[in-house]
Amino acid sequence: MKDKIIKKATDMFLKLGFKSVTMDDIACEMCISKKTIYKYFSNKELLIEEGTREVHKEIHETINQIIAKKHNAIQENFEIRKMFKEMFKSTETSPIYQLKKHYPQIYESVMHREIDECKSVFEQNIKKGIDEGFYRENINIETFVRFYYTLIFSINENTKSEKEAFALEMEALEYHTRAMATPNGILELEKQLKATIN
Repeated sequence: MKDKIIKKATDMFLKLGFKSVTMDDIACEMCISKKTIYKYFSNKELLIEEGTREVHKEIHETINQIIAKKHNAIQENFEIRKMFKEMFKSTETSPIYQLKKHYPQIYESVMHREIDECKSVFEQNIKKGIDEGFYRENINIETFVRFYYTLIFSINENTKSEKEAFALEMEALEYHTRAMATPNGILELEKQLKATIN
């Protein structure tokens, strides 16, 4: 029952907003009593924390599946962006924006988790791109990782609309890739950009 509550609550939080969904709404949607929810979660904040952990886990499992498909480094980044768009397509307001505004403490713990995971993913991607000849050999990997995650998180923290955030993230991905790309990398980037339009 606990897992079912987390799943349903998380779906509702993402779709309708962390602030606007109440424990009553969740109980009503699940056709259970509010008492049942309180048996597992003494307050809404604990439920939001569990929900964000689940979303984090799901995101990074999917990222690992994409990486396992052995795309080239540039295509891999585009596939990850596509996955985010698909996952949050029914979400109107950026989840990170909502958390920062309404639940700053939960937001802080989410960001600590995400930054660590993202650093690792971005770093592996850059090393892979260098090995494949798509990214320049002489770049400072740590600096580029920091630039990129600062850009991505800044977009999500400060952009209310999830649709607008996704469009800006695509711009950031192009910007990030062009800054590192070799001539071959530019050709692959253009190919991926063309594929996103079609």
